[in-house]
Amino acid sequence: MNIFRLAELTEQKKKQIMARAETDISEQMTLAKAVSDDIALRGDAAVIEYTAKFDRVSLTADTMRVTPAEIERGYARCEQKVRDAIRYAAGNIRDFHEKQLPEEMWFTTVDEGLMVGEKTTPIVDVCLYVPRGKGSFPSVLLMLGIPAKTAKVPKIVVVTPPNEKGEIDDAISAAAKIIGIDEIYKVGGIQAVAAVAYGTQSIPKCHKIIGPGNSYATAAKRVLANHIDAGLPAGPSEAIILADEHADPHKVALDWMIEAEHGPDSAALLVTHSAELVQRVLPIVEGQLAKISEKRREFIKTNFSAYGGVIITDSLEQSIDFVNEYAPEHMEVMCKNPFDILPGIKNAGEILLGEYTPITLCNFLLGPNAILPTGGFAKTYSSVSVFDFLKRSSIGYASKQGFERVREAADILATAEGFDTHALAVRERK
Repeated sequence: MNIFRLAELTEQKKKQIMARAETDISEQMTLAKAVSDDIALRGDAAVIEYTAKFDRVSLTADTMRVTPAEIERGYARCEQKVRDAIRYAAGNIRDFHEKQLPEEMWFTTVDEGLMVGEKTTPIVDVCLYVPRGKGSFPSVLLMLGIPAKTAKVPKIVVVTPPNEKGEIDDAISAAAKIIGIDEIYKVGGIQAVAAVAYGTQSIPKCHKIIGPGNSYATAAKRVLANHIDAGLPAGPSEAIILADEHADPHKVALDWMIEAEHGPDSAALLVTHSAELVQRVLPIVEGQLAKISEKRREFIKTNFSAYGGVIITDSLEQSIDFVNEYAPEHMEVMCKNPFDILPGIKNAGEILLGEYTPITLCNFLLGPNAILPTGGFAKTYSSVSVFDFLKRSSIGYASKQGFERVREAADILATAEGFDTHALAVRERK
């Protein structure tokens, strides 16, 4: 278990904590380049070969796409209570994202005879990347598919790694049916990103791919950035629990483990100025570990000794400063007055307030999007939203009178910047 005092951290150690697991993926990028180049040349044949190699699943060009019958069978096999939970979550997520929709078009007059505005339209197509590997993630499909549907993207493609039987998971089928998505391919990892970046005989080329993935999928997105819009950086999971001396240690312990169980490359930090709270939390964590599966238990132990752990600060203000510098994907404010602290949090993918808002709620069903920027990119990126599936076109209009009003100023600026034809277009216009 890592327990650090912030004031005693060396610059090297602090840099390592800030870097998380995803900064150095040079080896994965080398592999991603080779695989992507091969898929660009050989298409389906290369995708099938790498799926057999990496996922140990045999596919053919005819079985890569999930059929409507497969979706129906998966939906039917999915437990009724799971389907009901997916429907409930879908309703909340849809409500949240519908509130984000901007005006389709607006205009304003900036001067007499001069109008400007914007027109918002959906992007032409998108590929939604739904990971697998450590579990089934129907919630990811909801978080990606619902805002894409809300934005009215005309073509939505899903790629997701197959399970051991060469199928998609039943809960993914249920989520797809509930939200109305039917173009799904049983492909993941580097080969999935490359397939939609270039297009193959069976998998269509897309202009954008969005969704979280492991370091290999992340590497492929970086390698192929000139061929496809890779969306926000969404790599290994990470979270900060910001707590003060008033926090309930039991709830802190429960929530601190949430993102840590995602995998050994995740990062879960407890940040507090209360050393006493830490001493009360640690034995509770030990007790909770005995209640979970061995796989998840090992993930958490690895996490707490690698990229996660405890950061003890000198004050609540210092804790807030650390949060803003780290810019976590998820964060919980478990302090006496969380709404008072909210204005001070500048950099975080999501901010959850109070002791009854665990990350679990937003990950699955509260409504806000759980696909969030990782690796410190919350300083410049936002969570997935309808805006990831929309684009804006600027609009301008000048009447004859408006043109005459600004002709001279436009000529002056064009001439000052040395653009001759720009100046001629206004100077010699009849």
